[in-house]
Amino acid sequence: MNSKAYGLMGLVLWGMAAGSALAADFGDRVEDRLDRRGDRIEQRLDLRGDRIEQALDVRGDRIDARLDRKGERINDRLDRKAEWLESRGRYRAAEYLDRKGDRIEERLDRRGDRINARLDRKGERINARLDRRGARIDRRLDRAGQRFDRRWDQAHRGGHHTMKTVRPGGRPMNARMAPRR
Repeated sequence: MNSKAYGLMGLVLWGMAAGSALAADFGDRVEDRLDRRGDRIEQRLDLRGDRIEQALDVRGDRIDARLDRKGERINDRLDRKAEWLESRGRYRAAEYLDRKGDRIEERLDRRGDRINARLDRKGERINARLDRRGARIDRRLDRAGQRFDRRWDQAHRGGHHTMKTVRPGGRPMNARMAPRR
């Protein structure tokens, strides 16, 4: 044989080796792509849950602050009325208005705290639910990628129960089942 034939034969062998390497890597590429996709989905849902939790937290804080201010305004107004009554000598009515203002302020303060706590819990539940959902989707895509890679490797590298991959002599990898040529 001349050098061109050796060169051509080497090129053919190199092409076959490169082709089989690319075919073997296809399953890994699909697995990696599904893994990245699952990670992106999980991250997106995690960020969404964090944003929702933060928005509900801010909303609860604003409601709590608004009710606190409202209670303070009512208490201040009733305190002024109580002082006016006290200056007129009506001590019992002044004491009654003072206690009433304190009770109203305390009640509005507790109400704001309850609303704030409820919105905080709601945000935490939503965030946890979205985290679980993202993790579940990520695991599902990881398993799908692993299954695809395993099946691809079995089909193209001579794995279990396959006759697609052929040995250099022309016989399938599971040669017991295939007749000799």
